[in-house]
Amino acid sequence: MSGRSGGAGSALTWSALREVKCAELEQAADGWGRVSNRADAVRDRIEGELLPGLRDTQKGEAPDAAVRGLRRLGTNFQYIYTECGLLRTTLNSLAHEIKTQQRVLQGALDDAAALRFTVQADGSVTYPAAGEGLVDGKPLAGGTASGVPNPGMVPPSGLVAPNPNAGKAQDIADRVAQAVRAAADADWRYTRILRSLKAHEGLGVPVATWTDAAADAAAVRDAARGYLKDAIPHDASPAERKAWWAGLTDEQREEYLAVYPDQIGNLDGIPALVRDAANRDNLQLLMGKLEGRDDADSATKLAALREIDRQLRLVPEVGDPPMYLLGIGDQGNGRAIVSYGNPDTSRNVAAYVPGLNTSLDEEFAEGDLKRARDTAAAAREIDHSSAVITWLGYDAPQSPDGWNSLAVAGTARAEAGGRAFNGFMAGLVASNDHAGPNLTAIGHSYGSRTVGAATQQEGGIPGVTDIVLVGSPGVGVDRAEDLGVGRDHVYVGAAENDVVTKLPASEHAVISGMGRALGPVGSLVDLANGGDADLWFGTDPASEEFGGRRFGADDGPPLIAPGRVTIDAHSQYFDPELDSTSAGSIALIAAGRGHEVKQEQSR
Repeated sequence: MSGRSGGAGSALTWSALREVKCAELEQAADGWGRVSNRADAVRDRIEGELLPGLRDTQKGEAPDAAVRGLRRLGTNFQYIYTECGLLRTTLNSLAHEIKTQQRVLQGALDDAAALRFTVQADGSVTYPAAGEGLVDGKPLAGGTASGVPNPGMVPPSGLVAPNPNAGKAQDIADRVAQAVRAAADADWRYTRILRSLKAHEGLGVPVATWTDAAADAAAVRDAARGYLKDAIPHDASPAERKAWWAGLTDEQREEYLAVYPDQIGNLDGIPALVRDAANRDNLQLLMGKLEGRDDADSATKLAALREIDRQLRLVPEVGDPPMYLLGIGDQGNGRAIVSYGNPDTSRNVAAYVPGLNTSLDEEFAEGDLKRARDTAAAAREIDHSSAVITWLGYDAPQSPDGWNSLAVAGTARAEAGGRAFNGFMAGLVASNDHAGPNLTAIGHSYGSRTVGAATQQEGGIPGVTDIVLVGSPGVGVDRAEDLGVGRDHVYVGAAENDVVTKLPASEHAVISGMGRALGPVGSLVDLANGGDADLWFGTDPASEEFGGRRFGADDGPPLIAPGRVTIDAHSQYFDPELDSTSAGSIALIAAGRGHEVKQEQSR
């Protein structure tokens, strides 16, 4: 079509619109789809067969160089997959819009034929005499109505009694004009997109190319809004979303993955393998987008995304839990949901919610992901059908004062995070293959307050049977049974030197002169000397009054030691080398064996 209509205002005719063979556009789309699928299959073979085989059988400089080459090749095929998928959707969306306007046009032509009107080559409609004149009663003369592309612009007919055919002819002419105008506009828009979808020359795909690919995807998303986006069930339940995905054809799924990887990858209820595939592609697009920016926030998030990408591309050692990217985004402080083990096929699934000052940065990508990976590795030794997730699906409080900001942190972010966490957990229930999987919620630091908020939503946390609270400043309730899973299924870890687990309730918090002299650390010292069971966000979960099951944890280094000040005691609960007792207990619970955890005396 573009040869006839190089712009939105060019002279496409109604006869040319009628003759457009949309099937040919759809056949071309199918061809690009086949290329996209082949590229995806080759990429899977490289990452799933060639790289592991090379690593397991060859050692040395030459094999290492071959591994680097294969990884680069896999990235190239990933780019081919993405761009060809965009081409397929662009052509299908163009065909969709043209067919819509062809239906409008054909309806107008059918009405003209039924009334014996004549549609001229220029789209005007000739109609015969009809009606009666107001003076002589004779039929009013026929005429010709010219279409108006924009409705509502027909001038008033004045005081003359109209030929009844005039209005009908005008309506038909308007519909013809509007269909032609809309089709020409679509042709112009999609031609621009197709011309921009160009592959980079050479064998490599540099970062700048992924930046262009991010812009390409945004353009196709905008153009294909009526074709695909309106059908994504954002407001449905996770179970309904799963059913929606299952009901799509393979081609429809491929198009959604190509054009909306950010939305499909972050949609609770969609199967984990699908979310992982979508988010791995969206990860490349996000890195490309952030590469084009020079602000500090973008640089911080880009560094985290690069580290996550590096880990995803590692060839796992035999027995290592496989890594699945269940969510990724740059909104707010950043989003990342990573599972070690497939949460859809595992009987035991635990989700860990990090706390204060957690954001999408390198510390998260290295430290918080390691907590889930270590826990998953230990849990899978107990029951191989186990998966552990790091869930950064909310904006945790941030403060330049570090841990002292717990003294001023409110509950709004915990409430918002709790609602998002419940949606995610409902998605796990919907997509899990087992009728009654064992789900565990793990909250660390302010993340425990977020888990507490999630339990207070209507119905509690979907599917969760066990709750683990470590390094907690309180969870917003005063008794373990208020968390909705039974007091015997609430497990608490609190290191003796973890001052965050000793912050008193706000009405008891007094910062002394020594505290002011020491700054944030001194403030924590004073706050931690409250000496009662009321913490900042409710009763101390490690206390006897709370009623949970406390498990052992290493004391950790004291806050103030000779020559240094440290809050490391707050961060060791998941580390099998620094605190094997706590890490082992968390792994037991995550593997569905919480009843075997050795109980410690409450405070």
